[in-house]
Amino acid sequence: MARRIFPIALWPGLIAAALVAALSFGTLVAVALRAESFSALSEFDWMAVRFTVAQALLSAFLSVAFAIPAARALARRSFPGRGVLITLLGAPFILPTIVAILGLTAVFGQSGFVSKLLLWAGLEPISIYGFHGVILAHVFYNLPLATRLLLQGWGAIPAERFRLASSLHFGPSEVFRHIERPMLKEIIPGAFTVIFLICTTSFAVALTFGGGPKATTVELAIYEAFRYDFNLGKASLLALVQVVICALAVAASLKFRVPQMGAGGLNRVVQRFDAMTLRTRVVDLFWIVAVSLFLLMPLLAIALRGAAGMADLPASIWGAALRSIATALGSAALAILLSLALALSAMRWRGLEIIGMSSIAASPLVMGTGLYIVLFALTDPADWALPITALVNAVMSMPFILRALGPALAGAERDYGRLANSLGVTGLNRLRLILLPRLRVAMGFSAGLAAALSMGDLGVIALFARPEAATLPLQIYRLMGSYRIDQAMGAALLLLGLSLGLFYIFDRWGKHRA
Repeated sequence: MARRIFPIALWPGLIAAALVAALSFGTLVAVALRAESFSALSEFDWMAVRFTVAQALLSAFLSVAFAIPAARALARRSFPGRGVLITLLGAPFILPTIVAILGLTAVFGQSGFVSKLLLWAGLEPISIYGFHGVILAHVFYNLPLATRLLLQGWGAIPAERFRLASSLHFGPSEVFRHIERPMLKEIIPGAFTVIFLICTTSFAVALTFGGGPKATTVELAIYEAFRYDFNLGKASLLALVQVVICALAVAASLKFRVPQMGAGGLNRVVQRFDAMTLRTRVVDLFWIVAVSLFLLMPLLAIALRGAAGMADLPASIWGAALRSIATALGSAALAILLSLALALSAMRWRGLEIIGMSSIAASPLVMGTGLYIVLFALTDPADWALPITALVNAVMSMPFILRALGPALAGAERDYGRLANSLGVTGLNRLRLILLPRLRVAMGFSAGLAAALSMGDLGVIALFARPEAATLPLQIYRLMGSYRIDQAMGAALLLLGLSLGLFYIFDRWGKHRA
């Protein structure tokens, strides 16, 4: 039997996996060892656990439930601007959370458009804070993701099935039962689990709209235990509870398929004779308009109020913007380097990819706290606030990057691996000549995603950054806290433009001459 060739060295992946494991779980050990005492979680802490699970379940359910008719309408309709709308749905993580929060406040807050409309109709305005606000923000943030994932499923259905259904005179209900429902049963569980995990570890939304005994998530409780009480025992116990919750969700997600965020099939509208009735046209129009208004109105509010507020931005905003850009670029470079090493080594040992995905079950605040404790014995941790933020954001974005790099790498090896082996092309030559050119599109998308995620992060930097070393999201949060809303809107518009710009540049680079 011929000896099997392993074209890529294993040691870079082992180093990357060790770093991810140390940050995901080693920092939790560091926090626990530093704790002076451990006491049972209080009733308030268990309320935070229950609230976290309840809001994540409801947010995921509503996001997927509203995404089903929206994705179905987009899959079977052609209209001007459809490609632009789908592009917007293709990058849900690009929108910084603090920007989404400000936009939602401008539309649904006490002085927002919806509240004014309700007052004009003689009704009480809705409350955007507490449980309702957290759910609203999470649905706004994750509905585009759910729609995009489901739209991938519709795009993967062969057009011949719909033609056959038309020849058999299937109506909308028969098409749904025999063609669409089997696809949804395959995709919905995975999409639901991904959104549940995102909502479980959400921090900025709970920090802004939550708080109080009845609207505190585990992530926010960890922040409060460290920031205000410096109770490391409670912080580590809460982090362990969150790891267990996320680990159970990750274990469940391994059984389900999560579609890739590619573009295949999304711009092709299959002719659907079952959707030509007036009723189906009206239903599809309703969902397309409703979802578009829900997503675009907060962004429009940011654009209108932000344009007026940019002229009055304080000087500190520009320094914060430069720090955010530098942090985002460093985070993107590190995320690509670590993910690429893991993805390449995972061809030889599948367990390395699982280790790389494990960061999705960890708390970024606990990572920051653990690194703070380790650095405290050596230097002033505040001096390392930006590098720590870049490192933690890089590790937290790796699960999404591995999802993009893995299939692209597998395809390149499937198409060219045997030929490269026969020519003896291994190591750096194989990486440079064969793999990297075919990973360029996925790497560009992944780098843009990592940079945008880091640009909008309001987690680790909030733990121990000095006032003069804050990033742009933290400066926006401080402006909101001092009720300088117009300036916060202007800074949010700047943050949105920078995030979109970084994503566009990296994504464009990946597609150029790919």
